[in-house]
Amino acid sequence: MNALLIAGVDTETGKTVLTTALAAYWQAYCAPRRLGLMKPIQAGLGDREHYHQLFALDQSIEQTTPLFFEAPIAPPLAAEKQGRQIDLAVVWQTYNQLAQTRDWLLIESLGGLGSPITYELTVADLAALWRLPVVLVTPIKLGAIAQTVANVALARQSGVQLKGIVLNCIQPRSEVEIADWTPVALMQSLTQIPILGVIPHLPDPTDLSKLAQVASNLDLERLLPTL
Repeated sequence: MNALLIAGVDTETGKTVLTTALAAYWQAYCAPRRLGLMKPIQAGLGDREHYHQLFALDQSIEQTTPLFFEAPIAPPLAAEKQGRQIDLAVVWQTYNQLAQTRDWLLIESLGGLGSPITYELTVADLAALWRLPVVLVTPIKLGAIAQTVANVALARQSGVQLKGIVLNCIQPRSEVEIADWTPVALMQSLTQIPILGVIPHLPDPTDLSKLAQVASNLDLERLLPTL
């Protein structure tokens, strides 16, 4: 089953940029093999709409996001505001449908690995239960090392398979800032997880050719499925 969960060390780390970059690369260089995209749970408008505007996806918006809630807050709280529950069986069923009919399924998580899905489960718990390999997105900023180390520790505690870490310039960063705030050798030594590359700041995150180019500069051998 060729699936990859893209998680962050926090919210607003650039998970969507990495997801769309990998999707753009796949559609540019791996066609006609079929791609699926998922944002399993979404609270507030955003990613699922962006995916369907950017790509000609052979799937419905309900397949992209089986559980949607209006309030842009933690899903358990957003569900309560609407008098609903988090029905993970619906998400699991949709995931299996897409995974069985697509050559590659990209799944963007909500928030970080510690973000709550229910009152009992976090993103890390779900990744472990469903045996989803994970790539972790770290924004290049002060404090990035500590956030990454903490998320890697949570992943190990939860039994998550981490394929690697991708550094992301959510704001324009100089080479000096990148080297000082996210030093590759130090981060790899502390986490024992490979750094798979750096995503530069993208003024236009809808430029598919640029997104595909960005993805091509990552360590794709660790990210793309073996077909």
